[in-house]
Amino acid sequence: MVIIGIDTGGTFTDFVVFDGARLRVHKELSTPDAPERAILAGLAALGIERGGARIVHGSTVATNTLLEGKGARTVFVTNRGFADTLTIGRQARPALYDLRPAPVAPPVPAALCLETGGRLAADGGVVEDLDEADLAALAAEVAALAPEAVAVSLLFSFRDDRFERAIRAALPRELFVTCSSEVLPEHREYERGMATWLNAYVGPVMQRYLERLGAELAPAPLAIMQSSGVTAEPGFAARRAVNLLLSGPAGGLEGARHVARAAGHERILTFDMGGTSTDVALVDGEIALTSEGHLGRYPVAVPMVDMHTIGAGGGSLAHVDAAGVLHVGPESAGAVPGPACYGQGGTRATVTDANLVLGRLPASVRLGGRMALDLAAAERALAALGRELGGLSAAEAARGVIAIANEHMQQALRVISVERGIDPRDFTLVSFGGAGGLHVCALAEALGMRRALIPAAAGVLSALGMVVARPGRRLSRTVRAPLATLDEPAIAAYFEDIAAPGIAALEREGHAAAAIERSLSVDVCYRGQSFALNLPWHDVATLEAAFHAAHEQRYGHRLELPLELVNLRVALDVTLAAPRFAPPPVAAAATAAPGAGVPVLARETLAVDAPLPGPAVIYDDIATTHVDAGWVAQRDVAGNLALTRNPATPGVSE
Repeated sequence: MVIIGIDTGGTFTDFVVFDGARLRVHKELSTPDAPERAILAGLAALGIERGGARIVHGSTVATNTLLEGKGARTVFVTNRGFADTLTIGRQARPALYDLRPAPVAPPVPAALCLETGGRLAADGGVVEDLDEADLAALAAEVAALAPEAVAVSLLFSFRDDRFERAIRAALPRELFVTCSSEVLPEHREYERGMATWLNAYVGPVMQRYLERLGAELAPAPLAIMQSSGVTAEPGFAARRAVNLLLSGPAGGLEGARHVARAAGHERILTFDMGGTSTDVALVDGEIALTSEGHLGRYPVAVPMVDMHTIGAGGGSLAHVDAAGVLHVGPESAGAVPGPACYGQGGTRATVTDANLVLGRLPASVRLGGRMALDLAAAERALAALGRELGGLSAAEAARGVIAIANEHMQQALRVISVERGIDPRDFTLVSFGGAGGLHVCALAEALGMRRALIPAAAGVLSALGMVVARPGRRLSRTVRAPLATLDEPAIAAYFEDIAAPGIAALEREGHAAAAIERSLSVDVCYRGQSFALNLPWHDVATLEAAFHAAHEQRYGHRLELPLELVNLRVALDVTLAAPRFAPPPVAAAATAAPGAGVPVLARETLAVDAPLPGPAVIYDDIATTHVDAGWVAQRDVAGNLALTRNPATPGVSE
């Protein structure tokens, strides 16, 4: 069966088609108002017969719905006295010393926050019952408010969910009802309540989109990439829309890990530079997940890939403030009108325009193999920016734009490495996204890194990640008990209880139980601590030793205190045969075309393992790489570009 990975980004919708041997790639300009239009156009351009294809899709619909404030009208239901939970939050201020912060609207207006009975104590005992009168009154209030969705988050429902289930049963079936005990059965009522509200807020929008898309793609089966890096069938994905907020970036990490591992690199920093934003992450063998992520101003406590995102991409707009200072991003030109050089009416300078003016992106290259670039329009945009900066030339303004964009991205890479006590020099920088290869050498150099890898499918690596991703689930539950009070059989029983529903769901989707792998981990802390470290579960003795060592590595000390088990986590992954991609053909060597004083070469013409010293520009249909002076590029048998910094270059040492 043909497998098609589709990643809908802010500027482009990317396609990777794997026919069992070779890969085909394609790009379409995204259609944000109706993302399925770009998907259907791309499939038509590729000539795909849907009857023999399986499609895996990473979507920005949930993300854009949240960030643009276009979600469903949602009622939030909680216990009496706790209607302000989401408004109060953690009382954390974005600017600690700002004494007059601008007011921020609460996530849910007070009129849409309802209270009822069904309160549990921390140990699961009933503090206040939920009777028929409560249910009838609540149903009447909900009907009067006429919402599209309802989020139900009762205190300590992860201990016992019967009250949340009773509320859902009392509400009309046509409402999109989300229960916290299903979305995030963990402690911390604010984070659990936010996850539940987010799921209800974006769920109806996502459900409608997936229903439309599924109907358009029939009879091809459709799977959706989740923020945790595993796929799910559309029905489950729509009911758990909060798990889709990092759908596309998760695909990029899966693709980067797959390509890097095949090339012999286990420890990587990933650098995904697209048109609108840049995502960076650290992968030390396995992709790290976090339950402390954020999207915009909202905490997202469901498992998601641990990455850092900044508003800097190829389409990031450059502007000059009132003090005459140059800024780059976070505002983006998007897909329409896009950078000035796209020739779609854009007039403001972007990072892509700057790369084009400086010759780092050759004017002869066609984006996606089809889109011609308008060098004159880019020069006009940079010349206008230069005048605002006091009479600089277009080239001088372009160099300033590139320098500032690189500084933003370098700082993002430091956040996920140096600021966590990890030396980036021990890692390989894996760069992807349509714009990443133009900046990779400068960023690696700034971090003291000597190795970089540009995958063969760098411009569509998130879509490639959809092809290699496995179906699965990420499940958890709060236990919150002293480790000394729990024996190993009791912990094993907890794990079994958590895993059983996920295994049953995967079996209903057609996966054999024998093909489902389990990975067990626990969140553990010193007694009295507020935050925990996640560690693999083997046995109590191994966990204790591993926790003390991990705490010392992260915080610089260990304590002689008893340990507390906080959350149990189960990762379920369906074992699939890893796709084996045939090596791309090597075309006849071509004479390098001149480009701003450096050779410009098609990647397919590079001989395998033949060193190419920089400066040079290497391009293909979907991405361009600028090899800086002091770096050497080699094409491997899989078509990847391995970049190595020459140890003789000043500032580099082995």
